[in-house]
Amino acid sequence: MTRESSASPLIFGGDAQSPRAALPVLPPLALYIHIPWCVRKCPYCDFNSHTASPVLPEEEYVDALLADLDQDLHAVHGRELSSIFFGGGTPSLFSADSLGRLLKGVEQRIPFASDIEITLEANPGTFEQDKFVAYRKLGINRLSIGIQSFQQEKLQALGRIHNGDEAVRAAGMARQAGFDNFNLDLMHGLPNQSLDDALADLRTAIALKPTHLSWYQLTLEPNTVFWNQPPTLPEDDTLWDIQEAGQALLAEHGYVQYEVSAYALPGRPARHNLNYWSFGDFIGIGAGAHGKLSHPDGRIIRTWKTRLPKDYLNPAKSFRAGEKALGNDEMPFEFLMNALRLTEGVESRLYPERTGMTLESLAEGRREAEQSGLLQVEPSRLVATERGQLFLNDLLQKFLT
Repeated sequence: MTRESSASPLIFGGDAQSPRAALPVLPPLALYIHIPWCVRKCPYCDFNSHTASPVLPEEEYVDALLADLDQDLHAVHGRELSSIFFGGGTPSLFSADSLGRLLKGVEQRIPFASDIEITLEANPGTFEQDKFVAYRKLGINRLSIGIQSFQQEKLQALGRIHNGDEAVRAAGMARQAGFDNFNLDLMHGLPNQSLDDALADLRTAIALKPTHLSWYQLTLEPNTVFWNQPPTLPEDDTLWDIQEAGQALLAEHGYVQYEVSAYALPGRPARHNLNYWSFGDFIGIGAGAHGKLSHPDGRIIRTWKTRLPKDYLNPAKSFRAGEKALGNDEMPFEFLMNALRLTEGVESRLYPERTGMTLESLAEGRREAEQSGLLQVEPSRLVATERGQLFLNDLLQKFLT
């Protein structure tokens, strides 16, 4: 397959072309691979996902992904991949043969770290154990299973295609296939959900002994069925009770909250996501995938790919839909909107290392945030207070210019 190298111009943001220090060392590099098809689109989902046809164009899509990756190789600068994440959509709709060919092609282009983390998103209704075993043999060593709830009424309200029993079996199937590291994705604040309902879901999940839990509140996003036809969601007081009681229950069972909605057993945080939150680099390939790529001269470029699968697979169209160089004025917000989601924040030195800018460029916003009780007074770290975590948008506003 042949493509234009880029059909879209570079968009400069703010004072992007003003001088910025060369980066002393490039950040870790990850790879995000987007597979956009699902069995059925959920009414709350605002991700780039599309209902699958009976036969998926697996071979053509893998060819396109590798050709897409070829066009981003100039930004690797000798680094190896620290993590790979297959997201979607539902990547587990693809066969092990297709994913194996893709992983082999990726490794031929970029070396893998010896301890690389490779995560695959999967749903309980779309796989069987033979497929899990095959995935594990490919070197995929972490699963993220989209449970959302174990209660049939809630699953139906969310438009999920699996039932509670399948959700429970999924974790056992994963472990049996050799996955000793897996995440369960669980929502709270569901339509007509009570505190008892939410805690029952959480207890069921904990009993399955995942190494990681993504536990987050359902939100109504634009361009979704729920946005246009809103369900009845719990009152704010109930949502607060669920959050407090759920966090206490997770802590009681050894799950450490390390990000706003991420909880892990000791030593088991998601390395791929930690890379995002600490302003690491990632190549994004696939329909609608986003990337962030740093260059030794200090340029930091955000990229995004063609969104519709039919356009992504069209040889006459470019993979890359656009790119933007981050300006100096954008850098504080860009860095902190992720770093401050981490409960322990990041070391202050990471800001100049990853942005090429001085800590002094944060001074005014930092002072205001500390005085407002949103940022801890901690010179060696950039970390939100408990109040700052609750009012993260207010905290980030301090760093907008």
